[in-house]
Amino acid sequence: MKNLKLKAARAALDLSQQDLADKVGVSRQTINAIEKGDYNPTINLCRSICKVLGKTLDEIFWEEDE
Repeated sequence: MKNLKLKAARAALDLSQQDLADKVGVSRQTINAIEKGDYNPTINLCRSICKVLGKTLDEIFWEEDE
């Protein structure tokens, strides 16, 4: 499942995938894979991403029931 909330939060701060990757210590490809839904990040990586974006885990990674 694509993570459009992550992409939107990143874009709102005018951060590229590379910028976010640099700030959390992963590759740009990892951020891309998370946004595409091809990679399930560890809780530590989720927390790092949220800290950089100023969001909570729920705001970025919670999946709504459809």
